[in-house]
Amino acid sequence: MSRERLTGMPDHTTGPTTPRLLHRAFTVDDAEAFFAINGNRDVMRLTGEPVLESVESARTAIAGYPDFRTIGYGRWACVLKDTGRIIGFCGLKYLPDLDAVDVGYRFLPEFWGRGLATEACAASLRYGFDTLGLDRIIALVLPENAASIRVLERVGMKRDGELEYEGLTALLYAIESRRRNQS
Repeated sequence: MSRERLTGMPDHTTGPTTPRLLHRAFTVDDAEAFFAINGNRDVMRLTGEPVLESVESARTAIAGYPDFRTIGYGRWACVLKDTGRIIGFCGLKYLPDLDAVDVGYRFLPEFWGRGLATEACAASLRYGFDTLGLDRIIALVLPENAASIRVLERVGMKRDGELEYEGLTALLYAIESRRRNQS
């Protein structure tokens, strides 16, 4: 029996597929890959979040990640189709304090500069609009994170101000669904 039939909530643990990537929810078996991303100081430098200190803390973070259980979607592991390797994550997260859905991504440094973040981000936005029926998706980015700003602009997001979020000044980017723009 499907999760949707059991809980009434759609199961979006499998996300979009792109030419190079599969998107799926992390499992505790992915703890080493999750740690490789979120324990990497270069990756975490411009996120405003703490660096994970161990594979065990990664396992705990994955096990405690509530989004797929509570809202039905979340950040997906980005898996290279040709190797099966997890190289980052990308996906959507509901931010209750802003009453908004945020797109976010991180990739291992060896995969930077290859267009993978743009590919994953664009697919996540399409999924949010076409599959989840969202009207608007935001992104929060630190002003000094020029590479992430370029990704957001490439996928059509526009700067929509600045705000204090979790003690940091962040740039707010946003995009609305074509459906909403046509009404």
